[in-house]
Amino acid sequence: MEFLYLVIGLSVLVVFYIISNYNWFQATLVRIKASIQDIGNQLKRQASLIPNLESSAKGYLKHEKGIFKSLTDARKAVDAASKSGNMSDITKASDSLSKVLPQIQVLVESNPEIKGSNVVTKLMDELRDTSDKLMYARRTLIDLSADFNQKIMVFPSNMVANLFRFKQQKGLDTPDSGAHLEVTTAETKDVKVSL
Repeated sequence: MEFLYLVIGLSVLVVFYIISNYNWFQATLVRIKASIQDIGNQLKRQASLIPNLESSAKGYLKHEKGIFKSLTDARKAVDAASKSGNMSDITKASDSLSKVLPQIQVLVESNPEIKGSNVVTKLMDELRDTSDKLMYARRTLIDLSADFNQKIMVFPSNMVANLFRFKQQKGLDTPDSGAHLEVTTAETKDVKVSL
């Protein structure tokens, strides 16, 4: 009789373990998808702030048309990537936008007329805030993907993952080379401070 209770007790524990692991995998998949959506939302917010920044700063920077064209192209890429939902497109669009924003910041900081404009300063602050939120969303996606992939790889949770055919999550692709990894002279330009 005691043996029967032992078998029933162990069976209940195994079933509980399988159910709790299955639920963890499902919940983490939902959180991974939500973090991808959050990245897309922050990119859309960033892209929607850019036209306001453009129109506010254009009057001051008529001679900097190349930067505004790059900014417009980056914004269009973000819109297209957000609509597609493809993570590699979102990453590429985000990288192109991230490359243009520091150039604008250098222009704003080096031009006293723009620096004095409250509208431009407020928009730059909002863009910085959005960039911080975007970085946090990316960090969340990376962490969730790493936890998910680790649990798929380690024993005994890998048996549950194999049983229900859970696959590793890609996370964010980070290319080893490319223009987005290069630092331009505009990004390293010293800011003049006068007291």
